[in-house]
Amino acid sequence: MVLPRSGDVIHVTRAASVQFASPMLFRVIRVHDWPTYEGWVWLDGYELNSAGDAVERRSIFVQVNGLRPAGKAPDPRLRNSRQPATRPGVAPARTVRTPR
Repeated sequence: MVLPRSGDVIHVTRAASVQFASPMLFRVIRVHDWPTYEGWVWLDGYELNSAGDAVERRSIFVQVNGLRPAGKAPDPRLRNSRQPATRPGVAPARTVRTPR
């Protein structure tokens, strides 16, 4: 039984709790250290859509053994950032500043 960590993306299904009849992807923010039943934990995080975007913040109560790792969520900073266009064999242009 390995607890998820902050930043982990997990696949939450009925195996984790009967309330998840429809599976979902969940990005963990924190694992609470609240006292619960053996093998169960409270997780705070975000439900993700198929593109990896957070659609709803949630707190869920699940069995750790029912959670399945789904990898890391895509970093939205990388997906949304603009990259300069490059052409093969051409060095990128440099800005030259002149002293004033």
